[in-house]
Amino acid sequence: MEITLDKKGSTEGLIKIRLNEGDYQPHVEEKVKDYARKANIKGFRQGKVPTGVIKKMFGKSILVDEINHLLSHKITDYIKENNLKILGEPIPNADKTRNIDWEAQKDFEFEYQIGMVEDFSYDLSSKAKVKGYKIDLDKKVIDETVADLRKRFGKVTYPEASEIGDNIFGELRSADGSVKRESAFIATDKIEKKEQKKFTGLKKEDEVEFDIDAIYKDEESKAQLLGTGEDESTAATGKFVLKVNNISRTEPSEINQELFDRVFGKDAVKTEEEFFNKVKETIGENYKRETDHFLDHHIEDYFLDHTKINLPSDFLKTWLKASSQGQVTDSILDKEFDQYVRSLKWDLIKNKIADDNKITVEAEEVRNKAKELITAQFGGPAFAAQFGDRLDAFADNYLQNENGQNFMKLYNQLKHEKIMKLIREKVTVDEKTVSVDEFKKIVEEHKH
Repeated sequence: MEITLDKKGSTEGLIKIRLNEGDYQPHVEEKVKDYARKANIKGFRQGKVPTGVIKKMFGKSILVDEINHLLSHKITDYIKENNLKILGEPIPNADKTRNIDWEAQKDFEFEYQIGMVEDFSYDLSSKAKVKGYKIDLDKKVIDETVADLRKRFGKVTYPEASEIGDNIFGELRSADGSVKRESAFIATDKIEKKEQKKFTGLKKEDEVEFDIDAIYKDEESKAQLLGTGEDESTAATGKFVLKVNNISRTEPSEINQELFDRVFGKDAVKTEEEFFNKVKETIGENYKRETDHFLDHHIEDYFLDHTKINLPSDFLKTWLKASSQGQVTDSILDKEFDQYVRSLKWDLIKNKIADDNKITVEAEEVRNKAKELITAQFGGPAFAAQFGDRLDAFADNYLQNENGQNFMKLYNQLKHEKIMKLIREKVTVDEKTVSVDEFKKIVEEHKH
């Protein structure tokens, strides 16, 4: 056997494998004997089938299987032994394989195209500077949140006629009849102010006509009304009609112990001051998650912009099409390849940082994460206390489901979290304090 690497550049090459009869024939003979022992062929007792009959009936398929098995192991071993950092999987030269005469040939030659990534360096130090944001929670944000909570936990009534602040439910259709939705609703306080008047005084069975682009200026609200994605809602324009089926009105809850208990749990807070402080704390935690997530985007941008990685684009396109069973086409690659390359580069950087800094995830950490998820899903600490040791069995069952995909999903999540924690500790975060509205505008303007 002879294995060689013919480099076509720093990121592409051909692995060539030459096999002679002595490399594969012992494996083939052993497999033929195994077939002879197990085969159940009419006219022969089981275990007494002559090897000549087996070769005649199954010889070619046994030869092909054994050579493929041998090639798979030898390529894997060669890549490991030579520390080749390959991308995707080796792509066999189909033309060479197609021209093999399996009946007559004794010696074979195979070729596999490989894509490689060059070694690269990154800057994980205080010299690396990224933008971060801290949100200033002013009184307006707190008051708006409390007002929302009072409405969410308020008393619902069903008035005869609508006012601003009511929810109007009904059948929606476009004026031309091309769009119909049996169950839709409009939150009147979310409508553009200059259009709100036409939605007051409505009763059951009334119909109201409106221009959908006039009442809503954002695609999210249009999509919610239409029951579609934002991409589809963009195409919906012009006049619509809502036939009123029902009207609901929520009378805001009083700021009292009943509201405190419904929002935060019984006796978690006992005074109005504690309630407002707890609201502020909760909002702060939520926005902290958002700012951390946005910081991660800036970190990703920084490392992608400041880390040079050469990738074999032609090989990657070929491999993506070859391995997708027809799902990836040239038109899809035209649209999505740049994003794929971006994601691949970021994974390479993170994995190198993890290797260089010996970041690992133990199986017990994955198990504990699964227990956290299960506990949160089924009611929090009370659930954990109720089921005790059985929670371990629930976690193990969850991790084994989906052929181990749940395990790998949590493993990768934990590894990502550890990598990002290390990066945030090492780089310099240039943090700026902004209002909620300023932060939302910054996020909206941040596009890859």
